Amino acid sequence: MEVLLPHSLEEALAIKGERPEATPIAGGTDLMVDLNFGRLRPAAMIDLSRVAELASWQQEDGHVFLGAGLTYATIVKEMPEFKPLVQASRSVGSPQIRNRGTVGGNLGTASPAGDALPVLAAYDADVVLRSRARGERSLAWHAFLTGPKKTAIAPDELIIGTRWRRLRGPGSFSKIGTRNAMVISVAGLCLVVDEENGAVKVALGSVGPTILRATEAEQQIAAAMTSSGAWQDSSITITEQVIDEFGSLVAAAAKPLDDVRGTAAYRRHGCRVLARRALIWALNERRLPAWL
Repeated sequence: MEVLLPHSLEEALAIKGERPEATPIAGGTDLMVDLNFGRLRPAAMIDLSRVAELASWQQEDGHVFLGAGLTYATIVKEMPEFKPLVQASRSVGSPQIRNRGTVGGNLGTASPAGDALPVLAAYDADVVLRSRARGERSLAWHAFLTGPKKTAIAPDELIIGTRWRRLRGPGSFSKIGTRNAMVISVAGLCLVVDEENGAVKVALGSVGPTILRATEAEQQIAAAMTSSGAWQDSSITITEQVIDEFGSLVAAAAKPLDDVRGTAAYRRHGCRVLARRALIWALNERRLPAWL
């Protein structure tokens, strides 16, 4: 096996163009598992860990761009205002894994259990791809993630990063696992409130072939907040009946299977519980004074 070591993005794109069969590797926290178990044996790998252009993030024109090589540990340290993303990053593996693992790796692996992916889906993020021959293009997260561990990336492309419109409003990420830490998600949920557009966005992980949005639940809670006046007055209470209905609609959006980590029924129940909690957290946070 060849290991190719570009030191710039231009060099990495040139290598990928010449060797489209080569597998990119950044932190290797997902890829090396498959290598160690013999499930993957590429003829060549492109080590992107030295490509500094991929390991940064910035805010631009009301949007956020997160480079594919930015580690989870760096996200936790440098992006505290993006609470759901930080919570998801903290839930990834051990400190050693968070020091190596990247959001680009989560995107490239495209596992429905990837902890960062529900956050990107709730943010309505685009995935930025680039090839040397055809330049750059962006795909919406749902167009990029085509199935379990399948993506729409072309053989000569690299994942450059992800971009989303910065939202104003509270949000959270939470998940259920078989233990409290260093565990693959049995069910994961990200909820974010978009105050500017009067919307609540909910994305689910580990309960379908890919990341899912709970669109009926989103429409139900947004309509309830509109009719009650809660968008204009955050002190208005949302009834338990509305919150229960929201949780049930989120659970109905799940498409889980039974497996060694949990049954389909347990996953649906977990989605209902996570949805209720996340909504209550968000409603309570909206009531806090702006200076807190």
